[in-house]
Amino acid sequence: MLTERQLLVLQVIIDDFIRSAQAVGSRTIAKKEDISFSPATIRNDMADLEEMGFIEKTHTSSGRIPSEKGYRFYVDHLLSPSILRKEELETIRSLFDARIYELENVAKKSAQLLSEFTNYTTIVLGPEHLETRLKQLQMIPLTRESVVAIIVTDTGHVEHRTMSLPEGLDPSELEKLVNILNEKLKGCPLIELQGKIHKELSGVLKTHLSDYEKVFELIRRTFGPNTSEKVFYGGKTNMFTQPEFNDIQKIRSLLSLIEQESVIYNLFKSKSAGITVKIGQENQLEEMQNCSVITATYSIGNEPMGSIAIIGPTRMEYSRVITLLNIFSQDLTKVLTSLYQNKS
Repeated sequence: MLTERQLLVLQVIIDDFIRSAQAVGSRTIAKKEDISFSPATIRNDMADLEEMGFIEKTHTSSGRIPSEKGYRFYVDHLLSPSILRKEELETIRSLFDARIYELENVAKKSAQLLSEFTNYTTIVLGPEHLETRLKQLQMIPLTRESVVAIIVTDTGHVEHRTMSLPEGLDPSELEKLVNILNEKLKGCPLIELQGKIHKELSGVLKTHLSDYEKVFELIRRTFGPNTSEKVFYGGKTNMFTQPEFNDIQKIRSLLSLIEQESVIYNLFKSKSAGITVKIGQENQLEEMQNCSVITATYSIGNEPMGSIAIIGPTRMEYSRVITLLNIFSQDLTKVLTSLYQNKS
């Protein structure tokens, strides 16, 4: 059990190190307004904190820095909510008051703003369970051999897929195909499109299209799986600005991991509501064991639908990041709930 004085010394060391990235000595602590005891007393408390594993020495300074155990205690017991600047609150409010009920745009803007506010890397995952439905399909020939398919969903997501036309397919068949699909499939969940075409539209397509087999191959590629729209990034290279990541090899392996969208999606998707903080070795992947990762979920009712993750050094501004994530997760929940209600 830590004494009140030890708690105060630990908090001062961590707060100061988060701000400065410099090891903290007893003289620095003694000069703080809230500290009324001598450097000798502080050194004794620091020795006790080091023995208990909450702080540790560096090779280049006589001061101390927090250990991962110290950060964990700090997050669990010493944090208080951060106060955001008026301009920041107004920027957040303008994003969500704009009523851009297109989940892709809201997610992209949220990732961008959070990375700007924190100077860390932000990842926003789109909802895993919410059904995305077809609103409109267009197919525009680019050449005699290629076509671009434009898929518009009910959430406002617009996706472009450029594909080769099946060999020998008459481009005039495209207009017929698009008209049939828009008439019969509007409002159908994207994940059900191929099955519905097989079960319900094969007869119609065979009747109206002479190259049915080639057309169906085009349909398969048009509506095939694509999860990239579910991962939105902000500040991918922000780690370069942190002194902890001067090691190029270390940052390269971390950036390589972040680029793997399917890995990132599976890593950060969450079934547990609320805020989760993982510090250093608590992260399961080796590339992230020099980082802290804070995640929050957004929901419909009590059902988590998507996640927001912020990646930074273990010397992270935990209070500020958690405060921001609470605000953004609550506002994304409101947007998602509105989208869901409009579809019902």
